[in-house]
Amino acid sequence: MNTTPAEEQVLKTDVLGRVKTPAARREQLLDEFERSGLTGQKFAEVVGIKYQTFATWAQKRRRQRGAYPAAKVPARTTDKVRWLEAVVEQAQNAGGKNPLALVLELPGGTKVQITDTKQAALAAALLRALAKPC
Repeated sequence: MNTTPAEEQVLKTDVLGRVKTPAARREQLLDEFERSGLTGQKFAEVVGIKYQTFATWAQKRRRQRGAYPAAKVPARTTDKVRWLEAVVEQAQNAGGKNPLALVLELPGGTKVQITDTKQAALAAALLRALAKPC
């Protein structure tokens, strides 16, 4: 009894001994993957391909098809980061005031006391407004 496989294929390898999969076969596998409903990891295991190799093929295919949106570059702001000195001192007798308040001392001697987290956004807006030239 002599049986001949319907399809015989010689697998080529690179200098490191890795099997080179022809582009047509890669596309065929990726098409099968899309129809399979399996995860990429499970599909790679089933067909006998290392997951990292399969993931690279899938990523290249998505890039070629334009499946990735254009990278958004964050808008440049003209605001420069400025570091300010913060000094933590022992709370003095608050005299009925909140001893856990944050006190901002501005140039010119003005003091802003923040006693609630809701006031932080307002204080930040105030500082931004004061920083702008008149």
